[in-house]
Amino acid sequence: MADPASKHSRNSVTPGFRGTFSLAKREMRLAFSFFLICVLFLFACEPIRVKIQTEKPYPAKPPPMESSPSRPSPIETPQERPSPMEPSLAKTYTETVSKWKSYQDLIRWMEKDFSFDKERFKQFEQSLPPPRAPEETFRLKSGIYIDAATFAKETLNRIDPSYKARIVVIIFRPYGYNHYTCSFKKDGKVFIIDYGTPHKEVTGLQGPFNSIEEYRKFYEKNHPIKRHIEAVRVLQ
Repeated sequence: MADPASKHSRNSVTPGFRGTFSLAKREMRLAFSFFLICVLFLFACEPIRVKIQTEKPYPAKPPPMESSPSRPSPIETPQERPSPMEPSLAKTYTETVSKWKSYQDLIRWMEKDFSFDKERFKQFEQSLPPPRAPEETFRLKSGIYIDAATFAKETLNRIDPSYKARIVVIIFRPYGYNHYTCSFKKDGKVFIIDYGTPHKEVTGLQGPFNSIEEYRKFYEKNHPIKRHIEAVRVLQ
């Protein structure tokens, strides 16, 4: 039979031990919880590294190709074929006249290439504009009375100074405008060259005449506009 005193002793010791164990257990839990909190805190405080991927720049657009000047496009710069008239146009007044031998070469050129400039005639009607240089008249292939007369005079004297080409002025009455032609001498006779008029009746080579007065009568008779000619004078 157990001793009541020893039983009472065992019962009194057990509760104290159990309380100590429970306290230790709670402390361990607290420590573990603190540890977990520290670990989480460390992970939370670690800096986040974000990897930024740089974009590759788009390749630059290549500049447009320029056609080489040495090889032009056949569409952009077509090769022009020279017209049949270009060789004669390329010749200068001096080069052309240097090959003429007589007044007949001048007449052929005037008949074939020269034309009366109606617009210039209207612009300077009843007035006397400065005459064009022979080189300009040759290039334009046109003109009016003073241009044609100056061209004929200068050209004839280049071909043969013995022609003694001069400017001739026809003075009309009543006053309106005077007319200008070119005279030259051949075999003692007087010839008139007139390509600066719109009237075909008095256009071209006229003559031979024995004198300027004889030409005056011819002009007065054949001109379609009947006006009195006061005088015909030869200018130097």
